[in-house]
Amino acid sequence: MEKVIFFGNGPLAEHALAVLEAKCQVIFHARKKDDLEKVAQLKHENPEAHGVLASFGVFVPQKVLELFEPEGILNIHPSLLPAYRGASPIESAILAGDTDFSVSVMKITKEMDAGPIYWQTTQKNLPLCKNDIYKALAETGAKWIVSNLKKLPKPVLQNEDKATYCGKLDKSMSFLAPETDTAEETMRKIVAFQGYPKPKFTFYGLPCIVLEAHVLKQGETALLSIPCADGGLVVVDKLQPEGRKPMDAKSFVNGYRK
Repeated sequence: MEKVIFFGNGPLAEHALAVLEAKCQVIFHARKKDDLEKVAQLKHENPEAHGVLASFGVFVPQKVLELFEPEGILNIHPSLLPAYRGASPIESAILAGDTDFSVSVMKITKEMDAGPIYWQTTQKNLPLCKNDIYKALAETGAKWIVSNLKKLPKPVLQNEDKATYCGKLDKSMSFLAPETDTAEETMRKIVAFQGYPKPKFTFYGLPCIVLEAHVLKQGETALLSIPCADGGLVVVDKLQPEGRKPMDAKSFVNGYRK
């Protein structure tokens, strides 16, 4: 059983780690900067251990990267690199209107997401659900790593001319802007902003987090909806009023409509 030192936080890391733990001996899980000293110690004690990373969010210094040469630390990055380098590849792909979602396994270098690629693939027909996309891409990348750790292929350099970048999401993005966005664009923001920064809209004067929604279908009536710039409606199925517990649209309307 291959030994692995794992680096990661958040949903991508959780799903990838579950696959690795089922097939490998994960001897340490680094979650923060202070853990890097322990990583170095364990790597010296277990020179055969591989490094695998998924959404770590911490800069890994060169002296730590060098410990894992020549194969390096393998990074599960949820995009078809060199596209969507950066902190929010899945969210950025959702917001861009992408219908296919990809994952790359790359070697970490000091430049952000610019290392050579061991393997990548694209998944089609995934549901437009942030959690499902995270899970599918994390598991796909981790399963490839498990199957190839003993004999990795030679990594291929990225094409820098085709690199695109995405930044961090922030709270300033929270409030939806249906007055300028189409129903489809509004819906994608609702999906992309789940968890953080949380999509918000004001109903009956009360700011609410929109938890579940869908674009109005032909012949459908909506109890609670968001009118959009293209004339379409986004139907709200579940929401959370500020300072209150989540509730379905019917309960909210019955409780708050004047």
